[in-house]
Amino acid sequence: MKFKELQRKIVQNAMNYGEKYGVVIDENFAILKLYEEVGEFAQAILIHHKKSRPEKHLPEDVSKDALAKELADIVGMAVLNAHILGIDLDEAINKKWINK
Repeated sequence: MKFKELQRKIVQNAMNYGEKYGVVIDENFAILKLYEEVGEFAQAILIHHKKSRPEKHLPEDVSKDALAKELADIVGMAVLNAHILGIDLDEAINKKWINK
């Protein structure tokens, strides 16, 4: 899948979420959700490395899957933030990471 198509699907998913739950998908929502997802990723890392309460520990394959899902949430929210801010994330990634 091309990056632009991925962006379109992520943004559409977020807009569908907003319609379904009566949430305004704006800059405030997007940045706060990004912070929330980063926190959830940090929690998943702690659980994965068994640096949490023992009752939260999971088998490695389950905790790795949780890490992947939380990381996907971070990427999705970064894409949504870029859309809301009018940033061409594909171009920005190329400038910052690929064609330095």
